[in-house]
Amino acid sequence: MTTNTADTEMFSRSGQILAAVHRYVFGLPVRGRRVLDVCEMVEARIRELGALPAFPCNVGINEVAAHYTSPVGDRSMIPDGSIVKIDFGAEVDGFITDTAVTLSLSPAYDAMVVAVEAALKEAIAAVTPGRRISEVGGIIERCVRSYGYKPIKDLSGHKIERYRIHADKTVPNVSGFGRDRFEVGEVYAIEPFLTLKRASGTIRALKDSYIYRFMTVKGAPTGDAEKLADYIQNTYRGLPFTPRWLVERFGEETITETFKELVRRKCVVGYPVLVEASGSVVAQAEHTILVTEAGCRTLT
Repeated sequence: MTTNTADTEMFSRSGQILAAVHRYVFGLPVRGRRVLDVCEMVEARIRELGALPAFPCNVGINEVAAHYTSPVGDRSMIPDGSIVKIDFGAEVDGFITDTAVTLSLSPAYDAMVVAVEAALKEAIAAVTPGRRISEVGGIIERCVRSYGYKPIKDLSGHKIERYRIHADKTVPNVSGFGRDRFEVGEVYAIEPFLTLKRASGTIRALKDSYIYRFMTVKGAPTGDAEKLADYIQNTYRGLPFTPRWLVERFGEETITETFKELVRRKCVVGYPVLVEASGSVVAQAEHTILVTEAGCRTLT
């Protein structure tokens, strides 16, 4: 699905808001802060600027690559000497943009940030309508390896559509032979991930999930669970959410007990926390782009 003029304007509006948040995040003093504080500050900034979070703010420390957001009552801290990924998105009437930054809290990781930002810049410069998406994956891989790092092969960028963060096409971070091509009017999140050269370069899923999406009200028990399921369905429209967003409205007891029942009955499903398989540190960079006749335009 490609975007029309009205859709393009809405994606642009979402992107302008997220670009401002992107600049804000770069200036955040995260060293020694609670992860929960960072998540809430980023999400609050998105709301202050006139959008909604498209998904819970992700904070990935060291080997954590994706899908960690603070659960209810999270006391974890961002340690000195770490490398921190902050991944966040804005949604305006279902029009989503997605971006991420990596903050180095140690000189040992500064070069990783330079490398992943360079890979993102080269990938965006290579996007043209009609080009095979897999070629951009090859460009990312060559850039990452030229800096002495390894791309994470089983994480990728993704096409975005209204109310769909991950649509029907992916943008790999390694070379391949896929036949999908970029088309004018499409919106993509381009997001290289890299790790150390000696690392596995793959990810594994933990048992823990702190981000969820709605699946069905079928099977939900009556009473509080049914009310909670209806609220989730109508509020988030299939977009990812976190149980901590529900505490103010429903109370912590409902979230700790009733929500577990919705998970057990598969009314909602979780995104497991993803870590680098060999325990190595990870860096990430991301922007959302709109494919144009002249190439592409960075929205975030």
